[in-house]
Amino acid sequence: MPELHSYFLLPNKLYGQVKTNISGRTKDVDCSAAPAESICSMVLQILGSFLLAGLGTVSAGMLLDVVQNWDVFLEITEIFILVPAVSGLKGNLEMTLASRLSTAVNTVTIGSTREKWMLIVGNLALKQLQATVMGLLASLMAALLGWMAEGKMPFNHIVLLCSTSVFTAFVASLFQGIMMVAVIIGSKRIGINPDNVATPLAAGFGDLITLALLACCGQWFYSLTELYPYVLYLIDLLLLCLIPLWVAIASQHPGSHILLQTGWEPIITAMIISSIGGVILDMSVSDPNMAGIIVYAPIINGVGGNLVSIQSSRISTHLHRNFSQGGVPEERRSCCNPCYAFFGSGANQRSAKILLLLIIPGQLIFLNTIHLIKGGHTWPSPLLTVAFLSASLIQVFSLLCIADCMVHCLWRRHKDPDSYSIPYLTALGDLLGTALLSLAFLMLWCVGDSGSV
Repeated sequence: MPELHSYFLLPNKLYGQVKTNISGRTKDVDCSAAPAESICSMVLQILGSFLLAGLGTVSAGMLLDVVQNWDVFLEITEIFILVPAVSGLKGNLEMTLASRLSTAVNTVTIGSTREKWMLIVGNLALKQLQATVMGLLASLMAALLGWMAEGKMPFNHIVLLCSTSVFTAFVASLFQGIMMVAVIIGSKRIGINPDNVATPLAAGFGDLITLALLACCGQWFYSLTELYPYVLYLIDLLLLCLIPLWVAIASQHPGSHILLQTGWEPIITAMIISSIGGVILDMSVSDPNMAGIIVYAPIINGVGGNLVSIQSSRISTHLHRNFSQGGVPEERRSCCNPCYAFFGSGANQRSAKILLLLIIPGQLIFLNTIHLIKGGHTWPSPLLTVAFLSASLIQVFSLLCIADCMVHCLWRRHKDPDSYSIPYLTALGDLLGTALLSLAFLMLWCVGDSGSV
């Protein structure tokens, strides 16, 4: 006998009911059928957002190349450990928010303006709470890893790391959250699938905004440590005192209230994974034989996160639209086969192949854009180009396979992929990208290649 199924992030009492049949297939009662998406439309939407987001990651890489010589980066090298962790908050928070809201607008009809704003405000309040807590945890993790590597960690360095991380995470999260809401609502109104544009834009511009705030705030706070150290304590205290307010606001919406209790596992785990990538980056930057890696790290990590977030969001929307939680296609009920990610006639297999095909031309554009911005006097050497493209291709292929398995496994276990998969995937992207890039630069050093011609 059919039973009523409720998606716990989008409760039926707010967004209508979903009727489930015995086979696990679902069909929205109140929602119109989703329009068919042509390959041409999919490619154009993904390509546009991919190139825009890629320019954001290129700008982030160039910015990081400049600020690495600032006093705060030279004196407190542990801030390099913060870079992937704090930038990774875009995957933990902004891209997760974008994926959740994209699923909401693609699968359900929000009945009134009040209900829409309840959903938006509840999710933004939850995100501000998570940004504050995760910024603090990321700074403490960076301090711990720095202490383990060097055997010492001055207390004033810990305070500066905490203030910089918490303030950066808070301001970046607020700005990007509002921007994501505008992008998703606007794209839906003009007929663009938010799954194709929201998460990559959150990733690309999130990198640039977060790194700019991290560098500027870090340098500013560093200048205050001698004369006005109490300012750093006041900033930490003020932002931490806002936590009860965010809890109270987020508790008013059923979906965000549930995530107050269950949404911490993926973002904390992802932060730890990204911090390990930060240690690799810190060691690579400190090695004079690997000079120049700092420019390319945000690009390979950002592009990988952009592409896998699109795929994860699309698969999640497909499952929300067609299956009850726990129900998956017959062929996906056993252990996951990576071949399913690319081989098949479904829309998700087509999008995976399109995303993989974008890697080579996209990274070539971004790689040469870096050298053009530097003045155009040199170009990437053939060995650097091959090594960089190989690392990026291996990274994205691995992430797309992992995403396909992970999203279906989470859905089978009655966990929402929008809240769980993207933090894990972007953190793994940071770790894989940084490790593969470091290995590529190590190989270039071994053969004596300077990286440019």
